Order: sequence, then structure tokens, then C-alpha cells
Amino acid sequence: MTLELIGEAERAGARRAAACAVLGVSARTVERWRSDPAEDQRGGPTTVPANKLTTDERRAVIETVNSPRFRDLSPNQIVPLLADEGRYLASEPTMYRILRAEALLHHRERSKAPVRRPPMAHVAMGPNQVWSWDITYLRSPLRGVFFYLYLVVDVWSRKIMAWEVYEAESAELAAALITGRCAALGIDPRGLVLHADNGGPMKGSTMVATLERLGILPSFSRPSVSDDNPYSEALFRTLKYRPEYPDQPFGDLAAARAWVEAFVRWYNTEHLHSGVRFVTPEDRHSGRETAILAGRRALYARARAAHPERWSRGPRCWTPVERVYLNPERSTTPSATTAAPAATRPERKLPAAPRGHLDRSAVAAT
Repeated sequence: MTLELIGEAERAGARRAAACAVLGVSARTVERWRSDPAEDQRGGPTTVPANKLTTDERRAVIETVNSPRFRDLSPNQIVPLLADEGRYLASEPTMYRILRAEALLHHRERSKAPVRRPPMAHVAMGPNQVWSWDITYLRSPLRGVFFYLYLVVDVWSRKIMAWEVYEAESAELAAALITGRCAALGIDPRGLVLHADNGGPMKGSTMVATLERLGILPSFSRPSVSDDNPYSEALFRTLKYRPEYPDQPFGDLAAARAWVEAFVRWYNTEHLHSGVRFVTPEDRHSGRETAILAGRRALYARARAAHPERWSRGPRCWTPVERVYLNPERSTTPSATTAAPAATRPERKLPAAPRGHLDRSAVAAT
């Protein structure tokens, strides 16, 4: 099964080392398995951890947390109470792990259990379908006073579509920026998705009313979740980690605007973006990427034909990225012609239930 998954990933254009890292095996191990399919003799761990609780210790934890005194308390409350009595059964994480394994960790308050909704999912198959925007701080000469950089990026092409530096953070300025940019570019904004986080300027009444008037569909990150807007966050990181980014605060608003203008020019027209097969955002947005990538494919084909012995696997993938996902659903599996969000984040492991919300009325027989 492991070899089949890695083979499928390689055929889709992924590098073997990256595919192996996802599955937790080394590339050298995969090569050995391919040469000798009987080589894989993994049987899992053969030893028991020395610090594992014994059966009696585990039973004592279950009996204690399910006793009439503690059955309505969470481990983070039980552990201190036991410590005050001079008793230590197990650590707090261990208690939670045992309760989760025994299916004894459930919400039982009169309030409704928290609902963890997935983020809004969008897919862009061309330019000007999904935009993402955010605001970041730029240091000014005065301590505690900042300039505010507004940046709007096209999710499909990664091109910076609009930007401005202001001395304030407000929904009115954001609305004016979006309205003016759509008019300047001659873009019909109806049906355009504009994604942002939950900041005040993003959800202000002026901004929401402007989007409704233009026919733009607003999309927002979940509250207190910073990585639901990955394209803007990745763009800000690129901006502030550029070698040219000043170590000292900007002298005034004009200096900040001049630096950002130069950055946008470089980013759109010179920067080879790794998320779109190393073409510039401007080339992708304008459609020139098709000819560029076709030329690269032809070059690699000629190089492989000239020296086939130097190619142990298929050539590098130069197929244009057709679909770009913003917060894709977990069932969505990006392929060779799709791209997951920039700076793809690790899957968050949510606890089975909030601490302090336990239901141990039905105790499993031990």
C-alpha cells in the first residue's frame, strides 16, 4: 500500500523524498522495498515502554475519576485535589488519554456542545475569481504608532491586485481601495469572492455594504484562527523577510509607500512563485505561463531524449496549476494540476471534548 501511494504521488509530479516524508519512511527504504518486495518486515514495536502504567495503576485511575467525588470534575481539577491529599496516580495528560481511550470524555453541561465548523472552502480556476486581503503593520518613527499596509492578492495567480499604505485602519479605507481598484482594472466584481479574517475593517458595516453593492461575495476566516487566510499571511512573510526590508522604521508615509511600490513591482513581475510552477504572478495572471511552461516541457523532453540514462524517473512537472484551493475540504485531494493553500498548514488535532466537560456516568467494566 505504501509503495502504491508513493508511486501515485510520483506519477502526479511529486518528488519521492517529499512523498516519503508524508508517509514517514525514507526514500532509501522505498528503494530497498522496490528491489525486494519481501524486505518490508515491519511488525510494530516489540517492547513495552518502561514508563507505561501497569494494569492495576490504570484501573486505579479509572476508579478514582469515576468515583462519586470526582466524576463531575476534569483531570486538571482532580490532579491538584489529589496532590493536596498527598496522592499521585498519573499526570494530567495521562488521565485525559485514559479517559479518551475508555470513551469517558464527553460534553455533559446544560449548554450545547461546541460546534467546530470547517472554514469556508473556495476554489479558483482562473484570475479574478477569488481574492484574499489583509492588513499588516509597518513601523513608523514613533514608538507604538504604525503605518497600515492593505494588500489584496489574487489566489489563483498570486498577483498583488491592490495595495495602499494608510495611517489608519478602517473599513472605509478598505472599501475605497477595493472599489477603486475594480474600476481601474475594468473588472466586473459580481461573483468575485473576497476572503479576509475577522478584523474590524474586514467586517465593518461600510465594507460589507460596499461588497454587497458591488456584488462581491464576502468570505471570512473562523474567529481566532489565523491560518484560514494563508495566502495573505504567506505574502506578508515574504514581504517582511526580503533582504531589502528596512531594519529601521520607515521615516514617513511617503517612504513606506515607495518601498511597498518597489516590492509589489518585484513580486508581480520578477518573483518566480513556487506555488505556480515558478512563473511570475504577472505571467500567470496574463496567460503567458502556458507558453513558458510548454517551452520548459519541450526542453526537458529534448534533454531526456539526448541522455535517457541520466533520468531515473519522469521529468519535472511543468503542467500549469489548474485549480487553486482556499481552505479545501478534507475530502478534496489536490493532484498534479491542483494546488493547496500556500504555506500548507498541518492538520489540527482537536480534543474529543473541552476540559471540564466530562461524562462518566457509564463506567466500562474493568
